[in-house]
Amino acid sequence: MHTTSKVEPATQGFYKLSALTRIGFGAGDLAQNLIYQTVSTYLLFFYTNVFGISAGAAAFMFLVVRLVDVIWDPFVGAFVDKRNPRLGKYRSYLILGGIPLSGLAVLSFWNGFSGQLWYAYVTYVTLSLCYTLINVPYGALNASLTRDTDEITKLTSTRMFMANLGGLAVQFGVPATIQHFAPDNDWSKPASSPIWFAVMSVYAVVGFGLLVFCFTQTKERVVMDESTGHTVKYADLFTEFARNRPLRIVAFFFITAFAMMAVGNSASAYYMQYNLDRADALPVFNALGSIPAFIFMPMVPALKRALGKKGMFYLFLSVAMIGMGMLYVVSVVPALRSQLWLVYVAQFVKSTGVIVATGYMWALVPEVISYGEWQTGRRISGVVSALTGIFFKAGFALGGVIPGVVLSMTAFDPTKAQQSAAAQQGILWLVVVLPAILLALAMFIISKYELEDDKIEEINREIESRHRNAAPSAVATA
Repeated sequence: MHTTSKVEPATQGFYKLSALTRIGFGAGDLAQNLIYQTVSTYLLFFYTNVFGISAGAAAFMFLVVRLVDVIWDPFVGAFVDKRNPRLGKYRSYLILGGIPLSGLAVLSFWNGFSGQLWYAYVTYVTLSLCYTLINVPYGALNASLTRDTDEITKLTSTRMFMANLGGLAVQFGVPATIQHFAPDNDWSKPASSPIWFAVMSVYAVVGFGLLVFCFTQTKERVVMDESTGHTVKYADLFTEFARNRPLRIVAFFFITAFAMMAVGNSASAYYMQYNLDRADALPVFNALGSIPAFIFMPMVPALKRALGKKGMFYLFLSVAMIGMGMLYVVSVVPALRSQLWLVYVAQFVKSTGVIVATGYMWALVPEVISYGEWQTGRRISGVVSALTGIFFKAGFALGGVIPGVVLSMTAFDPTKAQQSAAAQQGILWLVVVLPAILLALAMFIISKYELEDDKIEEINREIESRHRNAAPSAVATA
């Protein structure tokens, strides 16, 4: 079912989206979280504790994969902008990329070649390539549904609500299920590998089903004219990055925000197991990383109207840093560390700020796409989505590389139940200190963003006016 509201020429392109369309689009992010967030959150832990790869080797592999992405993503962006598949310019890739992605995610958590670095490289590199085939077109699909900034805000709010349903399933469901079924309730030993494989298999199948649902409920309406598609090329990524200042700001915000999230998420399993000696409490700790979304994400449209974009970012980034400060104090004071409820409160406060600030940033992507179209006359959504994808995956890379490096430098030993004081301090830095530094940097970056709502609406209306003047009977729709 799609929105088919009849619109006057003056509002063509500013489509109103039905609730089912918003839910369908959000299902795509829910699906990607079930699959890729499971990989990004737990693969390092699986590699070091179950599969049998050293932290240093795993960190280097994560870096290699992200370097491959830097080359691959622009090709995917230019490829999808050039072509108009029969099943949809962008949404068709949800099916075409979803099938291999689901299979490779399962194979990444298979222990059949235990300790074999080559197998880890093959599965993880190809998985990342397939993820790009979904994520870049999905990001472009966001900007193709409507130009209306209020609708984009509602769409983003629904999307992030559903993304965090996936996050809850990943952060709570994965450790709770594996720990429950693993031998001796210990998910950190090679004997637990069949349970890891089974859980990832379920998540992959459900995720693919949700990708199919997203495909059926969305339709591209605001896209580049087919006659100009052949002009898109790989180099557009670099020229667009150079001339589109709002895009540069969003890109740098993405890398800091995702690095902050990925570093903290990658270290949470180590933190609960080795710093607090409460691996059993990890599901609740991780669940508190997603629960605030169900309270605050529905409020985002009203909060944006009341505070403005920057005001909302400043408020929630500050809340996140306060929560991290609370978590640090609780972790270093022995009398407080034994009070698990204080850890939970700190995690909830931190997560409230992180979820809203990092959730709303996706609404900025359609804006920078429109800004580039206003400058050049070409709506290269795929290329811009690829560029933002490079930066957010670079953030995820840091989430894999930094923890691996820190654990290696502090002599972390997965064979020991009790870690050294240096290793415990390194884990605490990963959970709190380094993410707080990245949050402060993200706040500085977003302060430079200049596309307020009135400005972007003026830009969008001018673009639509150009289309009407160029060809009264044609608009940039598909």
